[in-house]
Amino acid sequence: MIVSFGDAATADLYHGRRTRRVRRFPPDILKTALRKLDALNAASRLLDLRSPPGNRLEALAGDWQGFYSIRINDRWRIVFRWVEGNAAEVSIVDYHRN
Repeated sequence: MIVSFGDAATADLYHGRRTRRVRRFPPDILKTALRKLDALNAASRLLDLRSPPGNRLEALAGDWQGFYSIRINDRWRIVFRWVEGNAAEVSIVDYHRN
């Protein structure tokens, strides 16, 4: 279950609010991002996110130590912390830009 968001834009997108913040995301990732956020919300174990293989669940390192990510596409990721069976600090990021 998603218990918190790391930024307002991701929260707005997930809750169906079409705000100015949501417009910072490329339109072509929105449908996939929502589907993956739904899967993240439904996950009861971190390993649930290994399927489908296209998620490419991975533990991050460096500045992202303690976070995990799943892919939206080659450029965009959903990053989050996994805390006591829940996803926290969930954000959609341009992974190569941050």
